[in-house]
Amino acid sequence: MKIVIYGANEMASAIAADLFEDHDVIIIDPCQKKLDSFSRLDIGLICADALNINTLKNADIESMDAFVALTEDDEINIIACLMAKQVSDAQTICFVSKKESMESVNSLKDEYKTSYANCIDNVIWPQGLLAQEIFKIIAVPNAVDVENFAHGRARLFEYRIKEDSELLNKKLKDCYFNSEVLVVGIVRDDELFIPNGNSEFMLNDKAILMGTPIGLDIAASELFESKGRVKKIAIIGGGSVGFELASALEKTAMNLKLVENDYERCEMLSQNLKKTLILNESGTSLELLEQEEIGKSDVVIAITNNDEKNLLCSLLTKQLGAKKVITRVSQGITANLFEHVGVDVAISQREACVNEIKNRIIESREGIIATVERGQGEILEIQLNKNFQSKTLAEIKMPTPCVIAIIRRGSKVIIPKGQTVIKAGDILLIFTKTDDIIKVKEYLSNAV
Repeated sequence: MKIVIYGANEMASAIAADLFEDHDVIIIDPCQKKLDSFSRLDIGLICADALNINTLKNADIESMDAFVALTEDDEINIIACLMAKQVSDAQTICFVSKKESMESVNSLKDEYKTSYANCIDNVIWPQGLLAQEIFKIIAVPNAVDVENFAHGRARLFEYRIKEDSELLNKKLKDCYFNSEVLVVGIVRDDELFIPNGNSEFMLNDKAILMGTPIGLDIAASELFESKGRVKKIAIIGGGSVGFELASALEKTAMNLKLVENDYERCEMLSQNLKKTLILNESGTSLELLEQEEIGKSDVVIAITNNDEKNLLCSLLTKQLGAKKVITRVSQGITANLFEHVGVDVAISQREACVNEIKNRIIESREGIIATVERGQGEILEIQLNKNFQSKTLAEIKMPTPCVIAIIRRGSKVIIPKGQTVIKAGDILLIFTKTDDIIKVKEYLSNAV
């Protein structure tokens, strides 16, 4: 694919670094100094303004597959997408820094179906995207990742194996899971592998499960949850992400506290959050954490804009007894380090955005519907061709380790076992390592 990105900033750098090996990437920015920082990557660089039609022509816009506008100016991004769409069939993705901008664009798309409104195919508000990711994890106690498929009729949960886990030091074949759940992956020392019956769960492993919502809820209650639902939540950081997350959580029955160091920001938060206790103090204040009993929270979320502060807040609250700590980090590589020193879930806004872009403009074309474990694993969606001869799952000999986790047959969602019959037209959701995607797709596309 040919992807043009307007705006040479950290987000563009993360996207380009992830995509340039497999795709033709061009960065446009009027500042040569910013472009110089991309010289290490094998990509095209154009020092110009993308709002100039000649700039787009120089980038061979007519042959481009996707146009991503992510400057710091929402209005410029919107106009750039409008221009790109007028002279190409490229899919447009517009980044915005304000919720109001996202709502305005979506309102135009939904209520005023004009040619201009349809020029922006996708709108991404990074802060809102991060808040959504955190909310999903909070909604499933003890989970470190949650994904939904088939319009919510199938899900993926990821759990860490702790000292008190019933699975610890047991082989997969010796563990009981209900019929609506499959273990599709295990992560050990940051490396993902596809397990077999003899695979053993070890301390600090992460177990990846796929199944129906009911089946996963049962597995969660039987194997991973020991003290019921989340009731008390503390948020450290009242910026856009903290405010958006608290607004969503106020719709639940949870008890909320939010710690923010800026007094004026606290005034705004208190005016708009009616069910949240706002505390004007630093999240690194041990006195505050003890006085407000933050350590007794079921979940603590550290989401300031500073990695070091987030880590310190996380470790302090963990030491005080917090059951689960979710921490915002700037980069995916930092997330692994944070989790190694005691953070339960480290999540990167930048990484979430990169995954969202891949999902919307690349992976959806390639049949990939989700990425897990920071790009190590993928969920493939493949429909069997009409010539496929019905056979049991056990009769299908895949060329590489993977798991056919879910079968969609019409409106039915089936969690397959060895004797489950797979038929022509079935849609298969397959969990596989990223490096093995081509082998799996080629095998199934030729299967008869």
